[in-house]
Amino acid sequence: MKIAMLARNANLYSHRRLKEAAEARGHTLDILNTLRCTVHIASHRPQVFYNGAPIAAYDAVIPRIGASITNYGLAILRQFEMSGIWSLNESVAIGRSRDKLRSLQILAKHGLGLPLTAYANDPKQAEEIIRAVKGPPVVIKLLEGTQGIGVVLAETMSSAKSVIEAFRGANVNILVQEFIKEADGEDIRALVVGGKVVASMKRRGAAHEFRSNLHRGGSAEVIRITPEERSTAVRAARRMGLNVCGVDMLRSNHGPVIMEVNSSPGLEGIETATGKDIAGQIIDFIVANGKNGSTKTKGRG
Repeated sequence: MKIAMLARNANLYSHRRLKEAAEARGHTLDILNTLRCTVHIASHRPQVFYNGAPIAAYDAVIPRIGASITNYGLAILRQFEMSGIWSLNESVAIGRSRDKLRSLQILAKHGLGLPLTAYANDPKQAEEIIRAVKGPPVVIKLLEGTQGIGVVLAETMSSAKSVIEAFRGANVNILVQEFIKEADGEDIRALVVGGKVVASMKRRGAAHEFRSNLHRGGSAEVIRITPEERSTAVRAARRMGLNVCGVDMLRSNHGPVIMEVNSSPGLEGIETATGKDIAGQIIDFIVANGKNGSTKTKGRG
């Protein structure tokens, strides 16, 4: 099988592992720098060029699109899909997951557990939305933030109002969420591949840090999740339309609540914590399901 990966950095652990896993199974995997891809739009002839030349035929594409180039990366991925190339995660699903507000609206519609969340445009409504999520304290998040960047814990009404007013004054879109105190700086990452949780880990934030992201100095350990947590992760992946994703959850007094569904989950932390060959399982899923022309949306919608 011939596989393309859309990724800017071929040396990242996750990208190296996927390439190694594919080649160990006798497949070819080419890592294409997303920013060096261009789209040529012509009637009945959708094409992607790489470094100025038409790309070779591929059986499947693995999108590992950085958050900072989401719009450009999705445009390139849509062109692959319109050419009939199967995508591990489709452009429509990735777009849903990258829009924090939209993803929460979709999950809430289907009854999945979430922290209380409020969204408003007018900074004069700051106190109203803080009280709507039973705060203070509250967690304030940039809609475009990743890896814990742009996430602030405001512990008093005055500090929360100041942060909200500052962000909105700069025309930055934010969400305000309930602070789940009982989570105690820990969260769960469940890795879903093909509708199954294949690995899970518990992440703890660094000292005096409420964010548990490994990129911010957090630590991880293997954990056995509950049936309810497993079901929540699987349902979240299905509702978002993702074949592979990391579902981040907190343990609250009223059950698991979803913080985020990540369409390009890193593999280093969870492979290290669990000792599992997650990259190999992803490649096996692609081989079993990646048939040319079987893309659901073909870039539409």
